[in-house]
Amino acid sequence: MVFRKIALGSLTGLMMLGTLIESSAYSQEGNLVYPSTKTVEQVDDFHGTKVEDPYRWLEDDVRENKDVAAWVAAQNEVTFGYLKSIPQREVIQKRMTELWNYEKIGAPFKRGGRYYFSRNDGLQNQNVLFRQETLESEPVVLLDPNSWSKDGTVALSGTAFSDDGRYVAYGVQKAGSDWNTWKVMEIESGKVLDDELNWVKFSGAEWTPDSRGFFYARYPEPKEGAFTALNTNMKVYYHRVGTPQSADVLVYERPDHPDWGFQQSVSEDGHYLIITVWVGTDDRYRIVVKDLTEPYGLPWELISNFDHEYSFVGNDGSTLYFKTNLNAPNRRVIAIDLKKPAQDQWKEIIPETENAMESVGIVGNMFVCSYLKDAKTQVRLHAIDGSFVREVEFPGIGTAGGFDGRRKDTDVFYSFSSFALPPTTYRYNMITGESKLFRKAEVKFNPDDYETKQVFYTSKDGTKVPMFITHKKGLKLDGSNPTLLYGYGGFNISVTPSFSVGRVTWMEMGGVYAVANLRGGGEYGERWHKAGTKQNKQNVFDDFISAAEWLIANKYTSAKKLAIQGRSNGGLLIGACMTQRPDLFGACLPGVGVMDMLRFHKFTAGRFWTDDYGSADVPEEFPALLKYSPYHNLKGGVQYPATLITTADTDDRVVPGHSFKFAAQLQASQSGTAPTLIRIETSAGHGAGKPTAKIIEEASDEMAFLVKSLGMK
Repeated sequence: MVFRKIALGSLTGLMMLGTLIESSAYSQEGNLVYPSTKTVEQVDDFHGTKVEDPYRWLEDDVRENKDVAAWVAAQNEVTFGYLKSIPQREVIQKRMTELWNYEKIGAPFKRGGRYYFSRNDGLQNQNVLFRQETLESEPVVLLDPNSWSKDGTVALSGTAFSDDGRYVAYGVQKAGSDWNTWKVMEIESGKVLDDELNWVKFSGAEWTPDSRGFFYARYPEPKEGAFTALNTNMKVYYHRVGTPQSADVLVYERPDHPDWGFQQSVSEDGHYLIITVWVGTDDRYRIVVKDLTEPYGLPWELISNFDHEYSFVGNDGSTLYFKTNLNAPNRRVIAIDLKKPAQDQWKEIIPETENAMESVGIVGNMFVCSYLKDAKTQVRLHAIDGSFVREVEFPGIGTAGGFDGRRKDTDVFYSFSSFALPPTTYRYNMITGESKLFRKAEVKFNPDDYETKQVFYTSKDGTKVPMFITHKKGLKLDGSNPTLLYGYGGFNISVTPSFSVGRVTWMEMGGVYAVANLRGGGEYGERWHKAGTKQNKQNVFDDFISAAEWLIANKYTSAKKLAIQGRSNGGLLIGACMTQRPDLFGACLPGVGVMDMLRFHKFTAGRFWTDDYGSADVPEEFPALLKYSPYHNLKGGVQYPATLITTADTDDRVVPGHSFKFAAQLQASQSGTAPTLIRIETSAGHGAGKPTAKIIEEASDEMAFLVKSLGMK
């Protein structure tokens, strides 16, 4: 099939375009017809460099601009018309639904004398939260988000249980937005109280030991642009159960620093409120402490700079434990005595190792330390004095999560999974170190038919980078295998082996799945992270391109059979790589990506990302951003790979304008015959809280697009 783009034009009359396209997404000649997209005369001056932005108008909120809404509707008409024409789409969705239809049960945790766990019977749009008096008693539904909306677009975003087991505070998320509303339920009766806390974002709830109320943080109510405006002036409040939000007590604010954000923690003994102050996405925190036994005591700064990470772990009386990267790029645990808070009095409890420390908790009177060893989970237990006790043994290459417990718990639960291994839950005895199988997911496929291995390849500058490769056993290395390469590479986030029905569906069709652990992530600690940030960001793209070249050189695949995928910061990764090396890929799946690197910091949470990206407002950082910004590096006369961009209308993390502008420019620039489409989900956000039905539909569309684009049967 031959494709062609429509010349740029006006949006006048575009409201009628849906009618024109409704019967067919193709012209009489059989060519795919894209909606006409108007351009505007917008030129910005960045430190003397003039930069055009012809699709600036697509940044407007789809709810507020009728022209943007019409453009979205028209693009979706073309995209879904194309996807529905793919014969394999229905078969793929049917198989993916069949695979997805298995019971999913989260690792249990104990709070207030009861056990809690999440469960999905298979195809429920949202997981249901259950409670049990004991592990042997019959589970009882506590919170069922599926009853909150007909289409499953309202989700449970978080929970916090009072120490006495009487109440649960919980967050409600609508249409995938980061904005949450928090409510309170009486656990025994199941009665939802009148308490309602609005305009909460990036915050949980922390109960006081008397269980009469909790601390939380929120932003002021937006005057306009709730889904696009910058988020500033966060404040910490105390809410007492049974009172209106207007009566909440202001605990901490910094009006002199409206860009600061706050996360609150109450020590397990109820003695201290720890306020972690953050200013971006980097793990660099100030720490504020309030003694909750002193009703009139004011919060005071324990750490008064943003130089390093200080993540609160727990306490013994006035001694607070923190995970930190101070003099330890791979992190360690230190103790700070509030009676002797000077830095020269701080003590090291658990020293740094050669592996990156990811998280630390105190369970069973021991530190449970989770590390990454070449992007695989390693869990080590230490006594409170720091002495090593033992390492938890896992059944192979994979990721372990859970270990959620309290100081006096002797049992804890964790789950383990890998690319072809569904989540399996174990009960771990903190005293003996014994793991016992607790629950095993039953998915309708045979994990033994697949194999996973880890390789190390060389990037452009000589750096060794790890990559996981999973596929059916007996794969022939003849360069003909359709391959999907996934990456992220940013914000100190590590990509570890995990189970995905979509990936299994892909591998069942004969596909190879590869994950590259790029610089910018946290796989090897802070040095690895910083090697992929700001002016070093090109290292991330070089790592990914080198992974693609390695797969081709080692006969796994060829350029025309190679697809790449990433979401959010990973969407930026795909956008940058396909503009830098359009010849290297057969298909591209950039999801909810950051595509305009010159203006990302002007919307919602975008300003936080300058820690990783830098800012176009800074003269020395601007050139690097302009050089790789996907939107600005699309050029006419280039044959770009088949591309399916995905985003959502309620994404207030990475606003959809990024993807809208990139799609418009890509359609205008494409000189080849490959399709360049955008799929815009409605009543959905950045990804969290998305209903199962929407997840399956989107994943099926992406797989069908790859089947068509890579010439699979």
